[in-house]
Amino acid sequence: MNEYSWPDNGVEAGARYRAAWPATCRALPVGSPVTGEVVGRRPFGVFMAIDNVPDAIGLAEITAMPPGAVLPSIGTRVSGRVVCHAGHNHQVRIELDASEAGT
Repeated sequence: MNEYSWPDNGVEAGARYRAAWPATCRALPVGSPVTGEVVGRRPFGVFMAIDNVPDAIGLAEITAMPPGAVLPSIGTRVSGRVVCHAGHNHQVRIELDASEAGT
């Protein structure tokens, strides 16, 4: 698997995220602290599996990271906070803690 591959069948994962979306939003309100593992990297940010919310996917975009930040590698444990819910694609947007963003 390279750094831009997806660890799960995207169609199956997407269906799970969509079905769990109302529960995800209740479990992870804006401002909530989150921890999890980086499961995917893209040039624009990292996707993370969020601890204790198995059918949720978090996205930490590079634009929300401090200047000079380096994207964490797949498998890295990270923490941050929920900044918004992107309902159109069922993603929890995350701002990583400065120490997590490789600054």
